[in-house]
Amino acid sequence: MTWVHYALLSALFAGLTALLAKIGVTDVPSNLATLIRTIVVVGFASAIVLFTGEVKAVRSLAARDWLSLVASGLATGGSWLFYFAALKHGPLSGVAPIDKSSFLIAMALGFLVLREPVRPLTLLGAALVAAGVALTIPSVQEAARRLF
Repeated sequence: MTWVHYALLSALFAGLTALLAKIGVTDVPSNLATLIRTIVVVGFASAIVLFTGEVKAVRSLAARDWLSLVASGLATGGSWLFYFAALKHGPLSGVAPIDKSSFLIAMALGFLVLREPVRPLTLLGAALVAAGVALTIPSVQEAARRLF
């Protein structure tokens, strides 16, 4: 499989995650829902690492690897806490697109921090994603209704 296949599967599972999380958080405090999800993810990832034998690679991790992965874990935790809070109080159809606008932030950080190239069509795509996200926000929809 190529990275594109992995990315498409990631999108599929992220979509399922959003739906299942929205259903699961209905009568559950959002922070508790995040904890339960995290425990499941830790167990699932641990089983995969143990099954594949990748646990041996822990000894070869450099300080930069640890720092980056721990910081990433903290960012993930923050993202999940806010995501579940948003799902608790908002519509899935609005929360999910806004959450996925993280693509725009990741792309900008890739350009600024990692010096990844950005092509004109990539910028156009990013602008269309931003417009699409904006169109999912109820207040934007209401303003558009008043205009048209």
